[in-house]
Amino acid sequence: MDAIRSPQNPKIKLARSLHQRKGRRKHHAFLVEGLRHVAAALEAEAPLRYLLWAPERLTSPFGQELIRQAQARGIPVDAVTPRVLDTISTKEHTQGLVAVAQPRPTDLADLDPARAAWVVAAVAPQNPGNVGTLLRTMDAVGADALVLLDGGADPYHPAAVRASMGALFWLPVVQTSWSAFRHWQQAHGYRLYGTSAHQGTAYRAATYRWPLVLLLGNERHGLTAAQRAACDEMLTLPMHGHGTSLNLAVAAGVLLYAQEVQRPA
Repeated sequence: MDAIRSPQNPKIKLARSLHQRKGRRKHHAFLVEGLRHVAAALEAEAPLRYLLWAPERLTSPFGQELIRQAQARGIPVDAVTPRVLDTISTKEHTQGLVAVAQPRPTDLADLDPARAAWVVAAVAPQNPGNVGTLLRTMDAVGADALVLLDGGADPYHPAAVRASMGALFWLPVVQTSWSAFRHWQQAHGYRLYGTSAHQGTAYRAATYRWPLVLLLGNERHGLTAAQRAACDEMLTLPMHGHGTSLNLAVAAGVLLYAQEVQRPA
């Protein structure tokens, strides 16, 4: 089969539109780029619409095996020229493979303590890389689901997909409002642990009780007064240097590992 040579090919144009949030929403799809990320999507049996690969660049046995796996599963695979692939890629040096995937969104009603006893909720996170890194850390500690509250960064932004290192394909991601989340949290008896740079229990001194939600504030504004008041306990991290706060994903990692130590067997 001849390689796709035109940047105006419909599959190429659709893939390129996924750089933008409006394109991802319109097509209900997102871009997965690079061998490790496509491999993670295949391993998780994520819904992949099609793969695009440049044979001149994808020469490694690992890359060739990914093509065979996709074809064996009936996923359409199209060869493209390196020049065409470069019009899609968000990287300066591509590895010769991209995939167009469909999200598997989860509804808040699908989560309960039996299926998701350890939840992380983030209020309007602004940095997609933080969202991806948060998912990667949650996967590492064994947390169950991520809830994104009141908008913020798109978890299917290319930077979030890359930073998640495949965790996006395994962990449920819910996007909802604070009010809906609050009703759900109370109805299911989740203990709510908020975070603050200025006040609260030192994170090592806290006693964590399941089912629980770790609630992270917006990078710039933190939690609102109403959100802090809704928490069963506020947690804080010591800051001994000149900075006043940690990066959102870094702070979440410290707190999640502190909780992991107390997680019931």
